[in-house]
Amino acid sequence: MSDRLVILGSKGGPAIRPGGPSPTSSLIEIGGRRIVVDCGLGVSRGLVEAGVELPSLDLIAITHLHSDHVLELGPLLHTAWTAGLKTPVRVLGPKGLIALWDGFVASLIYDIDLRIEDEGRPDIRDLVEIEELGEGVWFEQDGVNIEALRVEHPPVTDCFALKISDGGRHIVFSADTAYFPPLAEFARDSDILVHEAMHPDGVERLVARTGNGERLKAHLIASHTMAADVGRIASAANTGHLVLNHLVPADDPAITEGDWIAQLRTTWVGPLTIGRDGLSLPLPTSKPQRTSA
Repeated sequence: MSDRLVILGSKGGPAIRPGGPSPTSSLIEIGGRRIVVDCGLGVSRGLVEAGVELPSLDLIAITHLHSDHVLELGPLLHTAWTAGLKTPVRVLGPKGLIALWDGFVASLIYDIDLRIEDEGRPDIRDLVEIEELGEGVWFEQDGVNIEALRVEHPPVTDCFALKISDGGRHIVFSADTAYFPPLAEFARDSDILVHEAMHPDGVERLVARTGNGERLKAHLIASHTMAADVGRIASAANTGHLVLNHLVPADDPAITEGDWIAQLRTTWVGPLTIGRDGLSLPLPTSKPQRTSA
């Protein structure tokens, strides 16, 4: 397993459109662990297309319970099970995760019980281990650590940025958040910062074509980060590589990669990648030496 980051779904929000990207999910393979971060619609297909055998699922971390981050959690686990999952999968995330999983199992209980009896499968309920967690350390094992920081994503209170570390390397996921300066310290000297982003012109275009636009605009402004402010976080953090994800909008042909880059270059001069579905980036083999910005 080569250490890598894969953006499986790059879109902010749950809606999908013809030919457009999928909602948010990512894969990080680091230190012998395979970690899925968020499970938006399309995560199962994204993992398969990234070369992952679903029965090898290891660890899933959920930043918060908005549907574009959890809609395919149950289906991913069930699909892995029908593909031959026999080993436990740990699922880490905020309060409410157990109820989400229990509800999914209840909705498919006929299929689950039938497959156990008819096909001789192990009970999926014995394979999935759900842990509800708050701010702090989520995982420590064999040198791989996951730490969570509560961020500002109103009206959601339990939304967590995640720092995944191994061998001195640190990969940080912002989760969904308003401009939140404490995130810069959390991501200090990270090798990669994966941060959500909004494009100001794109937001106006999105609101114009969406019903209930003023309410949507108020939510977006209060709960997400404009691209230029993402650059400010990255600069303050002295991150090694900024990757934009959870793009709003991600499926507007009038907002190009060049438009995103132009916004970021007002506040960030370092390495920059605009996320897209299927994007794969190798992780550094050792901590690069950088001077403070």
